[in-house]
Amino acid sequence: MSAFNLEQFARQLIAETLLYDDEYEALGNLSLIDFENRKERFLASYVPDENVFIIEEATEWEEDEPSEGEDIGYALAVDSAPHGSFNSAEEAADALFQLAQQHGLMPSVTLLFEEDEVS
Repeated sequence: MSAFNLEQFARQLIAETLLYDDEYEALGNLSLIDFENRKERFLASYVPDENVFIIEEATEWEEDEPSEGEDIGYALAVDSAPHGSFNSAEEAADALFQLAQQHGLMPSVTLLFEEDEVS
């Protein structure tokens, strides 16, 4: 039995959050959050129509300043620029893990269903 690898454990969790369930039309998104500046920094999801995983870098955020007691506690991105496109969840997870380490970011997971707005 191999030794426990915390980095591999985290990468596997990240990969599994980038899900798409065709039957339930559920989509798992992962955001990397800059809690020091209280804003979303990178967003990642699966794009079923293109069969790829994408990472976008936030370029604009909500105007309202988040307060300590809010449910979310950080400004959501309202615009973004492409950062990368990947053929597998594992490749996207590797890139997200590296971005999180490089910028000191933390993950936030959102599960969306077809009736939810995905924009």
